[in-house]
Amino acid sequence: MNRGKDDSVRKKGCSKPLTPGAAAGGCAFDGAKIVLQPITDVAHLIHAPLACEGNSWDNRGTASSGPTLWRTSFTTDLTELDVVMGHGERKLFKAIREIKETYAPPAIFVYSTCVTALIGDDIEAVCRRAAEKFGLPVVPVNAPGFAGSKNLGNKLAGEALLDHVIGTAEPDDAGPYDINILGEFNLSGEFWLVKPLLDRLGIRVRACIPGDARYRDIASAHRARAAMMVCSTALINLARKMEELWDIPFFEGSFYGITDTSQSLRQVAELLVKKGADPEILQRTEALIAEQEAIAWKKLAAYRPRLQGKRVLLNTGGVKAWSVAHALMEIGVEIVGTSTKKSTAEDKERIKQILKDDNHIFESMRPSDLYDFLAERKADIMLSGGRTQFVALKAKTPWLDINQERHHPYAGYDGMVELVRQIDLALHNPIWSAVREPAPWECQPAIEEGVPSAHSDTEAFQLSRPSSALSPVASASIGES
Repeated sequence: MNRGKDDSVRKKGCSKPLTPGAAAGGCAFDGAKIVLQPITDVAHLIHAPLACEGNSWDNRGTASSGPTLWRTSFTTDLTELDVVMGHGERKLFKAIREIKETYAPPAIFVYSTCVTALIGDDIEAVCRRAAEKFGLPVVPVNAPGFAGSKNLGNKLAGEALLDHVIGTAEPDDAGPYDINILGEFNLSGEFWLVKPLLDRLGIRVRACIPGDARYRDIASAHRARAAMMVCSTALINLARKMEELWDIPFFEGSFYGITDTSQSLRQVAELLVKKGADPEILQRTEALIAEQEAIAWKKLAAYRPRLQGKRVLLNTGGVKAWSVAHALMEIGVEIVGTSTKKSTAEDKERIKQILKDDNHIFESMRPSDLYDFLAERKADIMLSGGRTQFVALKAKTPWLDINQERHHPYAGYDGMVELVRQIDLALHNPIWSAVREPAPWECQPAIEEGVPSAHSDTEAFQLSRPSSALSPVASASIGES
């Protein structure tokens, strides 16, 4: 999407050198799988050796309200013989046929990987032939791991949806209150805390991409009237292209925190009105916001005295770098630092506006520096992903997972209450006062000058004993004599 950038920004991006190991922790294939895997009724086929299916998508707590096919792993399981003899494309076609006959999914997504891209397997040609032969969509996803980082894979997945899925089906029930939610992954089912709010306003989510999505919903997503972008790092290219092709305006918002949730609901309603919806929805939106905010603030009142002034370090990125920070500041928590890793330029600008102190913003922090920061008690708790939890535990600092592996939903009004509750539980867990106590062997008084050491005490005791006790052999011989 370089066409939307000026010359200086283009040159800056192109001149940036590649960093060795930049794909560690998530390659392009991994990023594409993360975006497309939550499409729950689709079969996801990995054209690769068996090990490539062991990517990190299964660690993410994405939830489905229905189909379970997405939880089944499909791979062509290429071997050395297949690579040498050129059997890859034939094996891929056979796997597509087997999936179609056994599971009859509405579509099959085929992913290229490093091995199959390097040997030149033409998955697009195979997918076209299979689609004609079997009469169902077979979507090629060209995102081999060596192409780049996980974020690039996210965008390549969005391109695959644009090229092969979105716009291929026409809905028979399109209405003036249809919207798309982009970049929402329904982690721990948290979108299910937001959707009832939209339902009460009469707003229909035409497609949530990708959280708890269905293939046909995404195929007809081009008929939505407006869109909300949740994670711009992942799918901003999709939002811009849909606005360009189908005139679907979008805004970047967040469902983390009370104020941001309310603002997102307002912006959705305003966009719909601009696209022809009845202005009456604005009044209904304000009434719903007033009701839900009153309930949420009443629940949070019990936690405010316990969390007032507590210092939080956010070691995350993307939309959470500013949305979670803003949400916590609403209840009196102090943000002592937040990471801007994986954040867009717009995200970073919002962080500056919220924190108003550049010293609290960092791109990334080395584990040793992170440990020193926490060990010196500059933060009362750290909110991050699972990769840095052991740094916090080693520094004897409370930690809470707010990334994709979490087990609690934090979106919407109820999600904010749950987030505060989890922070309170972590901070006031009695284990922290126990582990910070000195070990028993560290509590013994230091040896003063002039007091004999343990070794000298032993020697003195031995010298003071009777001679008969010094040598059993000697005492025995004396007795015999």
